[in-house]
Order: sequence, then C-alpha cells, then structure tokens
Amino acid sequence: MASDIRRVVAEAPLFSPMTPYGKPMSVRMTSAGKYGWFSDRKGYRYEPRHPSGVAWPEIPDSVLDLWRTVTGLGRQPDCCLINFYPPGARMGMHQDKDEADFSFPVVSVSLGDDGLFRIGNDTRGGKTESIWLNSGDVVVMGDEARLTYHGVDRIRPGTSTLLEAEGRLNLTLRVVD
Repeated sequence: MASDIRRVVAEAPLFSPMTPYGKPMSVRMTSAGKYGWFSDRKGYRYEPRHPSGVAWPEIPDSVLDLWRTVTGLGRQPDCCLINFYPPGARMGMHQDKDEADFSFPVVSVSLGDDGLFRIGNDTRGGKTESIWLNSGDVVVMGDEARLTYHGVDRIRPGTSTLLEAEGRLNLTLRVVD
C-alpha cells in the first residue's frame, strides 16, 4: 500500500494548506479519487482538482480493497485524503461533516510513525480518550461514532521504518456524494 501512495504523491504532490483563518496547517496533504480535500481562506471543502490544476489520481486498488474489507460496502469512497504528519505536526479536534450522507463511515489508515489519536463526543468539548495508533492500524468511524470529534495530538518519531523519512501518513476514505 505504501508504494501505491508514493505513486499518488508523485502524480499529485503534497501541498501545505492554509486554514480559513490564514494560518498554515502543520500537515501536508494530497488526495486521490473523484474529489480532494482542500482548505484556504475560502474555507474547507472538496475540490475536483489538485491545486496544480490536474485531476486527482485514482484511489489505488490496494486502498479500495481495504475499504471493502473493513466496511463490507459495495459503494466505493469518492475521496482518499492523504495527510503527511512530519515530527511536530498535529491535527486539532474536528468533525468530518462535509459529506452528503453520514450513513457511510469514514475509514482512517495509519502508515509510518505512531500517532496519538484523540476522540471525543459528537459535540465540541467534554471528555476525550487517546490511543496510540501504529502503522497498519485502521479506524472505522461509523454509526454513532461517525460525527465524533477527533484529532491527532502528536507523532512519535522513529517508531516505524515504513516511510523514507520520519513521519506519519494517514489515509482517510470518505463517500462525499
């Protein structure tokens, strides 16, 4: 799977998104599929093209096979968001709520260094729980967990040799339409 993701990144290079507030995100990202995730001063949204103007590459078969295995669905995801977390990067607590139909799960795949994943409630604030996700771990957020706030507090550099450099890749598969 890692070699498939390297091919996607070669076609649609990682870029550094800005938040709507003008602050750069600490992760770099790209996508595969019909849509890619994008963020700038206009807000967070799905876009049909990479910032360079090219269409996003297709989602690799190895990733689609994993989706089918863990979800049991015939419906394929429209987007495979690829976030690269270098040492020191994090992702604040957020909901995945820009999709048209919340009955489809969000599937997250961890590759590379360990990441401290934090999950909370369907409303902002309150009690949260944290768990270290290792390379190869898969999280399926469906049913009641579909709109749960979640984030990544930190990366533990040097815990995997899967990637050429220290850091973590996270693939997030979503049905958008």
